[in-house]
Amino acid sequence: MATTSHDHPVYVIGGGPGGLAAAAALRSRGVRAVVLEKSDAVGASWRSHYDRLHLHTTRRLSALPGLPMPRSFGRWVARADLVRYLEKYAEFHELEIVTGVEVDRVERADDGTWLLHATGGRRLTGRAVVVATGFNHTPRLPDWPGLEAYGGDLLHASAYRNPEPYAGKDVLVVGVGNTGAEIAADLAEGGAARVRLAVRTVPHIVRRSTAGWPAQRTGILVRRLPVGLVDKCGELMARLAVPDLSAHGLPRPDTGLYSRVREGAIPVQDVGLIDAIRAGRVEPVAAVESFEPGKVVLADGTHLSPDSVIAATGYRRALEPLLGHLDVLDDRGRPRTTGPKSPPNAAGLYFTGFTNPISGMLREIAIDAERIAKHLAKPHEKRVASKG
Repeated sequence: MATTSHDHPVYVIGGGPGGLAAAAALRSRGVRAVVLEKSDAVGASWRSHYDRLHLHTTRRLSALPGLPMPRSFGRWVARADLVRYLEKYAEFHELEIVTGVEVDRVERADDGTWLLHATGGRRLTGRAVVVATGFNHTPRLPDWPGLEAYGGDLLHASAYRNPEPYAGKDVLVVGVGNTGAEIAADLAEGGAARVRLAVRTVPHIVRRSTAGWPAQRTGILVRRLPVGLVDKCGELMARLAVPDLSAHGLPRPDTGLYSRVREGAIPVQDVGLIDAIRAGRVEPVAAVESFEPGKVVLADGTHLSPDSVIAATGYRRALEPLLGHLDVLDDRGRPRTTGPKSPPNAAGLYFTGFTNPISGMLREIAIDAERIAKHLAKPHEKRVASKG
């Protein structure tokens, strides 16, 4: 009997939260999904994050489809607890996961199926593909002039674990997103002699929770409101809840909070940075402009000689080798479509986990998983009904 495209599984590339959620949602609808994970365990990126990390979203609003997070994890789930949850999630849903397999290229076959080129010379055929390789995939370092000649201790934030190696040292943290802000606070609390935080664009800082109300819930409520209205409300809330740090070198932003979100800049949730700056334990300084042998040159002309530089300068999606030939990425290398919508020229190709909304990434991943599964299950459900 000849096989059809629907006899092949759906391949899910990536065994992080997005991939596991998609696979579980598909399995619950009777669709076979196979997760391909290049590392030796699920949740690989979360295993390598810094020790202090906790979710900035609440436990209740961060669970994946079909399995709540235990109350024992507390309201703000620790990194290690999230890893345990992902392991339990895969076991609970009896997911089909193949580790140690990296997909190098995805191609469309003539018969409408998808061909995945993977390690070991594997050629895998799927009826559909869900790409869930992660928002924070490949560490990115800016092309700073003079960096090769610097010679000092410099690492990307992805390699930072805890402040212990930096006790008594002078450390420069570059970048004031959530990662840079939290690492700076961690270093200040962990015994670093001096911590400076290089700021290129002044961030919006919000309290993770105000009077018991989490910032995430506000983010959910305002997503469909006019940008200008949210900007004005955000400015009012900031003046009420966040002290003015201008005297400490960190002025208030001159652009609206939601305007910045629409540009891709998520507010910094305060988990110790405000107090550290007010106490002088973290010093905001100008952006890094270039490097010289043994020195860091800031945009205001200041020359620094820190013991260590930690670059919290973000990540790339790194999807070009995998999918660049399919014309499904924008000019920044991000998927043109996410969730249940396939690109017009690539039906059966889905993306999840490539947005970072103020409503919470894990929450959006859970929603996307259900929508993708519903969309993919329609042909399967029709076939089952016709056989009955």
